[in-house]
Amino acid sequence: MITRPYKERRRRLEVLFAARALSAPWMLCPMTADLTKTREWLETWTDVSGVEGLVVKAVNQRYLPNTRGWTKVRRRDTREAIIGAITGTLTRPQLLILGRHDPAGRLRTVGRTVTLRQDQARQVADNLTPADPGHPWTGVGFASTWGSHDVLDAVLVRPELVAEISADRAIDHGGVHRHRVRFRRLRLDVTVADVPGSGAGPATAAS
Repeated sequence: MITRPYKERRRRLEVLFAARALSAPWMLCPMTADLTKTREWLETWTDVSGVEGLVVKAVNQRYLPNTRGWTKVRRRDTREAIIGAITGTLTRPQLLILGRHDPAGRLRTVGRTVTLRQDQARQVADNLTPADPGHPWTGVGFASTWGSHDVLDAVLVRPELVAEISADRAIDHGGVHRHRVRFRRLRLDVTVADVPGSGAGPATAAS
């Protein structure tokens, strides 16, 4: 069966579900070749917690055990976070370590960016200020990736800059991004007080 193309495997599943009148806990994942419907699903279904995006498969491909023979398209949203630390140097930051305030007002880490482009690094460097004594992340170690034991060589900065980021829907409890986010720009038009708390959605301010 695994040597059959996806379209045939799918057809056989549909026949099986119909013939046996299968229902919960059994479920046949919806499938479409309609691009308009695909876009609609990506925008609406990913509002459900735990749903990150869509899986794209070729209709003629066979099943490939232990091989990723498909493409995952994740929904990405724009949101804001506070820059609390960087890697690299103040004059040439490499990536940003981001935070949001929890209900008690403590700055909690929510993620880190991919490596900044040269123009992005210049924009951030022109606005960075070294951390003052008593920075909320003093003595804190930052994992290089989600679930990793490797620690970043971080430089603390004054948590007063707001970054606009693009992030997928893989978010853990407390609003922590499982994957690295993409830096889009500095939000010099808003303050850290405008950034939603840890676990909340995008800021209301926009431009």
